[in-house]
Amino acid sequence: MGARGLEAAVVELAAGEACGSAAETGCQPVVILLGWAGCQDRYLAKYSAIYSQRGCTVIRYTAPWRMMFFSESFGIRSLRTPARRLLELLFAHSIDHRPVLFHVFSNGGVMLYRYILEALHTQRPFQHLKVLGTIFDSAPGRRNLRGSLRALAAVLVSTNVLLRYFLIFTFATTVVVLRILLYPLTRFIHESHYDALLKAPSRWPELYLYSQADAIISAHEVKRMADARQRLGVPVRAVDFSDSAHVSHMRAYPTYYSNLCVTFLSDCVRGSPR
Repeated sequence: MGARGLEAAVVELAAGEACGSAAETGCQPVVILLGWAGCQDRYLAKYSAIYSQRGCTVIRYTAPWRMMFFSESFGIRSLRTPARRLLELLFAHSIDHRPVLFHVFSNGGVMLYRYILEALHTQRPFQHLKVLGTIFDSAPGRRNLRGSLRALAAVLVSTNVLLRYFLIFTFATTVVVLRILLYPLTRFIHESHYDALLKAPSRWPELYLYSQADAIISAHEVKRMADARQRLGVPVRAVDFSDSAHVSHMRAYPTYYSNLCVTFLSDCVRGSPR
């Protein structure tokens, strides 16, 4: 099973695997990091270190921002392809027998994760994969136009001014019409990532890392998701960093953040995934 067309993905194999010895790595987890819109790999690599230093294999990938902001807004499910190819990487590197942890950043990562969940539960090649849990950093958010515009503006900061404002206007118009005004109708064609996650069939543990100071993703929306998932029987923990900015919790509290991730991973390994 190949993973063609996913050149932007980075795979960091554990030391034993890189040398061809599976016995040295045993069943150490594979951690899949899904970056936020416009995220550069050098930033995502800092999160990789949390896991690679503990013997985990890490896969990093950030979907193209055009897919996140425009394809999804127009109801085009283009993220299904990279979602499937990310899972195919597990087979391509012969690590599909290993338990998997997802670490998902902002709505950009959530949009991709939504289709990964879909593939895990509906496509036969992936249904045997063992998932330990999911960490959500600064996500998910629901129909927050102002926050979405801020995120898009940050991605387009180095773009030509006229093109930047044209893209922002196009995005805002599309979201208002299709994802807000007409959503009671369009949700039957293309449900939002937030609503899809609310009723996702997964029951492995989830850790939500968020902040009241986040100007892009509302803390209230993250807490609402965490509470709803908990009512479905999902083991949930939610941590409010209070004053750190969007996807900046580790930068503000590096030791605390790392400890939360490592403890969650250890608890999931000792527990019963899926």
